[in-house]
Amino acid sequence: MREYRLIDADCHIVEPPHLWKTWLPKQFHDRAPKLVKDDEGGDAWELVPGGKPMYIGLVATAGMRFEQMKWKGYTYDTIRKGCWDGKARLADMDFDGVDAEFIFPSQRTMYSFMGQPDKDYHRAGVQAYNNFMAQEFCAADKERLFFLAQIPNIGVDEAITEMKRCREMGARGAIITSWPGGGDDLGPDDDKFFAAAQDMGMPVNVHTRIQRKRNPPPVLEGPAAIGTMALSGMLSFSTIMAELIMSGLFDRFPKLTVNGIEVEVGWIPHALEQLDNFYWRNRTHTGVKMKNLPSEYFHKHFCCSFISDRHGINNRYAIGIRNLAWSTDYPHHGCDWPYSRKIAGEMLENVPADERYQICAGNMVRLYNLPQGLKEPF
Repeated sequence: MREYRLIDADCHIVEPPHLWKTWLPKQFHDRAPKLVKDDEGGDAWELVPGGKPMYIGLVATAGMRFEQMKWKGYTYDTIRKGCWDGKARLADMDFDGVDAEFIFPSQRTMYSFMGQPDKDYHRAGVQAYNNFMAQEFCAADKERLFFLAQIPNIGVDEAITEMKRCREMGARGAIITSWPGGGDDLGPDDDKFFAAAQDMGMPVNVHTRIQRKRNPPPVLEGPAAIGTMALSGMLSFSTIMAELIMSGLFDRFPKLTVNGIEVEVGWIPHALEQLDNFYWRNRTHTGVKMKNLPSEYFHKHFCCSFISDRHGINNRYAIGIRNLAWSTDYPHHGCDWPYSRKIAGEMLENVPADERYQICAGNMVRLYNLPQGLKEPF
């Protein structure tokens, strides 16, 4: 039985150059994402024909000095192969001291497919990514590389079908980039999806934000990008968390788990205090009826990942030990590879061993029902 001591709750791939040609059905190749060159000679993905290129630089910075990080000018020959190749990823994990990873796609790519008017192409693109992850990338070691199913948003029944299909391929959980029913707001139709996720034992992951037609993804360029990137988890996921809780979802589905990914955690105690306060003040005139306080639903149903959050660690009891999960964000520009283990050790140096184990491995073992041997911290 494998022993997990340091599990990365949130890392990523950069789409390999062959992904769409290999895994997307041929009838869609004329409009598939294709590699182009940026104006500094770097590789970029043109996600839709004639669209603005999606540069690979800041999503492939593992091993770079901060001063080297930029969007343009990097190619697949100059970034680490672990960004897109499963066997190379395992080598990078070994060097970094990471036992296992839960892996997320590029959300920019997923936003592109979610915005496609052609449902057949939308479905095919999402399935191509899921098939690549299950049958190629994670096949390098399915006890260390954990695949999460990207869910389409072309109807709740389609979402459930894809979640079930991916579960049969080994997916440990689901990723929603939009609400499953395709609406801008959480609605009654989405209940069917969450019921299925509960019945399948599939934690539902939200990576930072939910795509809404009225609020397109932010542009991460220029000076404003720093604030957008630094605060996106707190500003975006806090409202999603409140929407899920206030909808009464967890009274209807008491065994459902939702993971907030790359949201950091230091803001959570204040947010819960305010949700409880405003719930008491406004529950009557809004007609909101729940069995428990909002904060109680968070502590029972949510787990949130962080990369570097000393304030969150210092306030871990207000957040909840079982509600925290360490991550690296490899290979994006938030990662500290190859010093992840060192940085985590320094951040958690005053945390008792049993709590450190839960934050760095145990909560992921519990949520995803992983077989675990000796329960010791790294």
